[in-house]
Amino acid sequence: MAAVAAAALGAPPSPSASASQAQPTPSASAGQAQTPPPPPPQAPAASPQPQANQPQPPVTFKVEINYVEIDAIVTDAQGKFVRDLRKEDFQVTEDGKPQSVQVFSMVDIPVEREVAPLFSSTPIEPDVQTNEREFAGRVYMILLDDLHTAGLRSQLVRRAARQFIERFLGANDMAAVVHTSGRADASQDFTSNKRLLLNAVDKFMGKKIRSATLEKQAEYNRRRGTPQEADPLRDPSDFERGYQARAMLSTLKNASEFLSGIRGRRKALLFISEGIDYDIYDIFGTSSATQILDESRDAIGMATRANVAIYSIDPRGLTTMGDEVMELTAPPEDPSLRLNAQGLQDELRLSQDSLRVFSDETGGFASVNSNDFAKAFDRVVRDNSSYYVLGYYSTNERRDGRFRKVAVRLSLPGLEVRARKGYVAARGRANTPPPPKEGSAALREAINSPIPIAGLTLRTFAAPFKGAAPNASVLVAVEVDGADLTFTENGAVFQNQLEVTALAYDDKGKLRDSKPLTLKLDLRPQTREAVAKGGFRLMTRLQLPPGRYQLRIGGREATGGRVGSVLYDLEVPDYWKARFAMSGLALTSASASRTPTAAPDPELKDLLPGPPVAAREFPAGDRLALYTEVYDGDTAKPHGVDITTTLTSDEGRVVFTTNEERTSSELGGARGGYGYRAEVPLANVPPGLYVLQVEARSRLGPVAARQVLLHVR
Repeated sequence: MAAVAAAALGAPPSPSASASQAQPTPSASAGQAQTPPPPPPQAPAASPQPQANQPQPPVTFKVEINYVEIDAIVTDAQGKFVRDLRKEDFQVTEDGKPQSVQVFSMVDIPVEREVAPLFSSTPIEPDVQTNEREFAGRVYMILLDDLHTAGLRSQLVRRAARQFIERFLGANDMAAVVHTSGRADASQDFTSNKRLLLNAVDKFMGKKIRSATLEKQAEYNRRRGTPQEADPLRDPSDFERGYQARAMLSTLKNASEFLSGIRGRRKALLFISEGIDYDIYDIFGTSSATQILDESRDAIGMATRANVAIYSIDPRGLTTMGDEVMELTAPPEDPSLRLNAQGLQDELRLSQDSLRVFSDETGGFASVNSNDFAKAFDRVVRDNSSYYVLGYYSTNERRDGRFRKVAVRLSLPGLEVRARKGYVAARGRANTPPPPKEGSAALREAINSPIPIAGLTLRTFAAPFKGAAPNASVLVAVEVDGADLTFTENGAVFQNQLEVTALAYDDKGKLRDSKPLTLKLDLRPQTREAVAKGGFRLMTRLQLPPGRYQLRIGGREATGGRVGSVLYDLEVPDYWKARFAMSGLALTSASASRTPTAAPDPELKDLLPGPPVAAREFPAGDRLALYTEVYDGDTAKPHGVDITTTLTSDEGRVVFTTNEERTSSELGGARGGYGYRAEVPLANVPPGLYVLQVEARSRLGPVAARQVLLHVR
């Protein structure tokens, strides 16, 4: 299961599932954007040589236990958001006592659309990820409650979640998908890739237990005419129903705890659920009512402490429980048993009330008895686009688990402020994590952050090639912006030390391979100048079996202490079983290859005129060179394969094409494929957006292709 799901389910966290205290800075339009002062990071452990593959220990990061963060939405009489307020315009009280606001910023996030060529109906997924821009989008966790959704209504959940992702998720947003049952194959870590999110949604399948009213009616009919007929009537599925409710609440609580690692911005938990399927008010007639009530309070308490707003969406829309009503048989004569349509309506009311409570207590809202999901989703986006962040250190440091009432007021008349009404304090003794045993705590924290961290600018791409069976050999290139590096001058040498780590987690949250490197930089003045202008790159290889991965790549430079991280979604094909497939695309250019490369890839050094680059913007007049491999499993029948490279403009005009024919007689050796090289001149290519495509077409039918989106300036 993905790291997010592992954290949400309360499993022992892998490094990527640790709730790191990431501190992204929102776009500040009023006041100064600040973050709570963290403790100073530990110094990195020096290592002159690349280290062997080893898992990275979970990050720990201390934050003041009494720090409280409140989101405030301020509107005028017409309901429009009011900008340009100052910290002095707000007064915050906790249980009636004034609090000193120390962290203040206004977040105003535009909804960005994906970049797509005009000739393409869908965006082309980028093959390069970077943290050049600090993440300033919205953060959504989409929690799909399969434990409380009837199987026949699964399509309603999928339809609602797909609508939100396709129509309301901006290109600058990040979202994760988690299922309350903890399905390892159906979760998706935080990403901006809509295709991956939709794939996770499409795997949803409800597994709600049959209605308690129907179960009790069946039990009543079974006992009629027997000695047990006079015994108290109870739900035969009570234990399992209670277990599923507690499992859902545990996931909800741990999801909020995971999101607590993101500070300085609003976090939205989109909870698509039919609500708790349990009569929590029947304390004597059920086995788990008291426990479910307690765990509901714990889940809400964690959400309020983590400043997570829960937006509950009932996928049934405007419903009368028609599916269940059709299963009713003739009700008993005793109406007090409520084994009839009224009993089903009671269930509906209780389940929807639970959704309202989750949302009302955490600053979100619940959409129930409504088929207009678009209206609800639009409001979710607006709630999470423009708001003020108010952070303070509570004067009440007691860990008593009690609710603390928070009030946010304005000194300006005629304005309305919406903010959550309080939070539940933590209970018990605070956990004091042990200090990290090795490596840089700051780097591990950045890698473990749910969102990319800016600071040390990184640009990376990953290209899978056929490796030793059954694995793929994944080339990973990391480029570091030289302008972010601070050097100490020692005579005629400029010195610094760089830690770079690449970790690959599969869709179950398991670390499958890692490459931590520590590089000591001793640069002559000329090299130092070249690095300052163009940065430098590193190459490494990860050995990964077929599957879906998230690469977490981070870097830290020692002298200035800058840290950065990038998240990279990667799908590794099964090259050893595929009939016809193409490797990743390695691309270089005359201009970009001038960047110093600290660790060139030995497998490609003789196949390209320069090292593979992560740049996807090239000057007019540059010359591109590419390399890919086509793996052909059709060895029994002689045939040909046509490999074509095209460069297509934004308007759909082909500005360059080249074709090469290969034959199956070449299919010797262990790799069983064709190595393909091509050069693409940009001498007469005007500036603009282009799509570079390499397509391999077998004369026996199969086709494989790779596309890269690039800019010519």
